[in-house]
Amino acid sequence: MKRTVFFMIVLLFTIKAIAQAEPPNYTVAITKFKQYYNHNQPDSIFGMFSAEMKTALPLDKFKPTTEQLKVQYGDLVKTDFVKYGESLAIYKATFKNDVFLLNVSLNAQNKLTGLLLSPYKESTTSAPAVDPSVTESPILMKTLSGQISGTLVMPKTVSGKIPVVLIIGDSGPTDRDGNNAKAGITADTYKLLAYDLGKNGIASLRYDKRMVGESVSSTKESQLGIEDYSDDAFGLINLLNDDQRFSKIIIFGHGEGALVAMIAMTDSPVKAYISAEGAGEQADKLLTKQMESKPKYMADGFKTILDSLKKGKTTDNVDPSLYYIASPSKQHFLMSWCRCVPERGIKKIKVPVLIIQGSTDLLITPDNGAKLKKAKSDATLLMIKGMNHILKDAPADEEQNYATYSKPDLPLSPELVPGIVDFVNKVR
Repeated sequence: MKRTVFFMIVLLFTIKAIAQAEPPNYTVAITKFKQYYNHNQPDSIFGMFSAEMKTALPLDKFKPTTEQLKVQYGDLVKTDFVKYGESLAIYKATFKNDVFLLNVSLNAQNKLTGLLLSPYKESTTSAPAVDPSVTESPILMKTLSGQISGTLVMPKTVSGKIPVVLIIGDSGPTDRDGNNAKAGITADTYKLLAYDLGKNGIASLRYDKRMVGESVSSTKESQLGIEDYSDDAFGLINLLNDDQRFSKIIIFGHGEGALVAMIAMTDSPVKAYISAEGAGEQADKLLTKQMESKPKYMADGFKTILDSLKKGKTTDNVDPSLYYIASPSKQHFLMSWCRCVPERGIKKIKVPVLIIQGSTDLLITPDNGAKLKKAKSDATLLMIKGMNHILKDAPADEEQNYATYSKPDLPLSPELVPGIVDFVNKVR
C-alpha cells in the first residue's frame, strides 16, 4: 500500500498567506536540503534543524524515516517554489517516483523549525469547482484590529428568506475551507459542508480565522485569547442578522469552534446552536489526557505550565518539545481557553441544541458528546458511527483515520448533512 511519509512539524509562528517572492534564505535552505537528501546525508539535514526540531524529532527517528523516503520515492529531482507566507515556504517537490508539496519553515537563525510532505495535486483539481447548484460571494467584515474575510454560499435558486449557518472553524490556523497548512489538513470539510447545505436550500458563511489567510489583524499571537475569536464570530452574526435575505441564523462550531460559538451566542440573535466534535470538558483536562501518550518529562513539564496558568502566571522557560502546544507566545490563549467550562456553557443556551459526535474521532473522543448531552438533557445528540474529527467516514485505525485529513475528494459522512438539515428546518 502506498504510504506518504511525514516529517515532524514544529511550526512556531502564525502563517499569513500573503503572496510573496521566495526569500533568499529559503532558496539556500531548500538547495542544501535537496543536496543532502540526494547524497544520502540525513545527518547533514539534521544539522539544519533548530534545537526545538532536534528535540521533537531526534536523529534516531529522523534518519530511518528519511532513508525510507529515499527508497520509496527516489531522488529529489527538482523543487519549484509555489508560495510564501510569514515563516512558511511551500514547494512542489518532484521526486523520481512521485510529486509532493514540501512545506519548509525557518526561524530567525535560518534553522529548520518545520518540514512537511503532503499530497500534491495540480491546481486544476486541487479544489473542487463551485457546485453549479450554488453561488459564492466574498464577505469582508472590518474589525478594530483588521478584517475578517469569508465566503457566503447561497442556493442558486432562492424563493423568499432562507436559513443561514455560520461555520466556525477548529483550532490552529484553520481557513474558511477547513484546511490547516501547519497540520497538513487539506480535507475541504467546511467547503463541502457549505455546498451540501446549499443544495438543501440553506445558506452558509465560512471564514478564515483571525490571522489566517485573508483575515488580517494587528493582534500578536502572544495577545490572542479565545474571546478574540468569539468577538469575530459575534460580529459576523450581527452582519448576517442585518441581511434581509435570511430567516434565521444557526451557529455551527467545529472542534474548538464549538466553544467559540458557545461564547459568541451570548446576547445574540442566533436561533440554534450546533456543536460538531466539540469538547465536553475543560481544555486543561482534555490536553492532559492527550499528553498521557507523550514521554513522562513532557507530560510533567506541561502539567507545571498548566499549574502556573491556573494561577494566572505564564512560564518563559519552556522545554522545546512543548513549544507546539505551550510556547510562551501561546500561553495567553491557553489560559483563556482553560477558563472555559463547556458543560456549564451549554447549560446556559436557551435555543435548540444539536450535538454531533463521531465514533471514530481520535481527538475528541465519543465520551465528550455524551458529557455535553448529560449537561444539556434537552439537546439532540447525533452520534454518527464511523465518523472522525474532520466529519468524514474513517476507521478507528490511527494511520488510516489520519490519512483522510488530506483527502478533499472524500465526501462528508452520509449521515451528517441530513441530520443538520433536519435540525435546521425544525428551528423556529
